[in-house]
Amino acid sequence: MQTVDLSAQDVVEAVDGVYLAQLAVGEQMSVQHFHIQPDAEVPTHEHPHEQTGFIYEGELTFLVGEEGEETEHVVTAGESYTIPGDEPHAARNLGDDPVRGVDIFAPPRENPAWQE
Repeated sequence: MQTVDLSAQDVVEAVDGVYLAQLAVGEQMSVQHFHIQPDAEVPTHEHPHEQTGFIYEGELTFLVGEEGEETEHVVTAGESYTIPGDEPHAARNLGDDPVRGVDIFAPPRENPAWQE
């Protein structure tokens, strides 16, 4: 069994106002913590991993789909979500409070590009 303490992990500012920390990494999935400041945005990107998440503080607005055909999804504290692999998506904190949550990726993201 593996345990990972968030307070012992390196937190990386992946883009302005978006802080990520790699947590547990298994053979078939991985866990990442995120903290997104008000007015911060995760730009549109895609990856082969299915992404499932849970927001425990704040409200995050996702744009999902190809450019020009995106759909908007607002996810609030206490809600979870799933984004299929290879699906373009972006996220914005349009609120006045930080957003905090966790993402789970399958297959695992052992060395995400944002760590560099």
